[in-house]
Amino acid sequence: MTEQYPQALTIAGSDSDGSAGMQADLHTFFRRHIYGTAVMTAAVAGNSYGIHDSVTLPTSFIDQEFKDLADDYHVRASKTGMLADTELIRTVIKNYQKYDFGPLVVDPVITTKHGNMLLEQSAYQTLRDELIPLATVITPNFFEAQKLAEMDINTQDDMVTAAQKLKDLGAANIMIKGSHHKPGQKEVSDYVLLESGKSFWLTGDFFDTDRKNGTGDSLSACIAAELARGNDIETAVRIAKKFVDVAIENEIQVGHKFGPINHWAPGYPDPEQSNNS
Repeated sequence: MTEQYPQALTIAGSDSDGSAGMQADLHTFFRRHIYGTAVMTAAVAGNSYGIHDSVTLPTSFIDQEFKDLADDYHVRASKTGMLADTELIRTVIKNYQKYDFGPLVVDPVITTKHGNMLLEQSAYQTLRDELIPLATVITPNFFEAQKLAEMDINTQDDMVTAAQKLKDLGAANIMIKGSHHKPGQKEVSDYVLLESGKSFWLTGDFFDTDRKNGTGDSLSACIAAELARGNDIETAVRIAKKFVDVAIENEIQVGHKFGPINHWAPGYPDPEQSNNS
């Protein structure tokens, strides 16, 4: 009886202002009625104005976190967030392969939403060559997809080609998040390529707001949550897209500058109303 409630795992850094990273993942798990567990990999000191300091946890401590969860919990799906360096990425890979934590959603935190690199080249290469092949789902943003696919994306056909290149890297299912940086933009179109070969576009409104911190974290966390609930990949991706769109549209006023999305936005169906609850 103790292991019947669905549980998911976030492998990520702690964000002190609660808007992104592990906190955004746990907000999402809670909102989707999933019990959230966590392997903390780093801690970030920051607020809505910016990040001011960070520290990476010792790999021996991270190993212990994984072991303790494996000894006691039944994690049905996992997700990764920001992994700072090569040693940390390989520690996560080692432990994920050692323990059964269900399907893995990789949010490849490589660049910002504006295209600025977040990882050094060696860490990027490790993520590309060693972590992505383990992914059940990978959710790169527009610039990360360009980097990983080693090509410019200018058209929808380009995005289709990029998704196939990411599949060739070993990821089973790909969701490329559409561009958010075009002047006068009204819509955002994400492209999904499934392991079966099925593909489709998910198009939603573009919301011109500075309340978008944690969007990518929450999207990948929602996919992991829905997989933990027993939903298939397509259903999980579609639910996650709607969840994030509603959270962005219904702003929450927290912080003075770049604020978080609203995980408690009204109007999104309670997961207990779904067929797979």
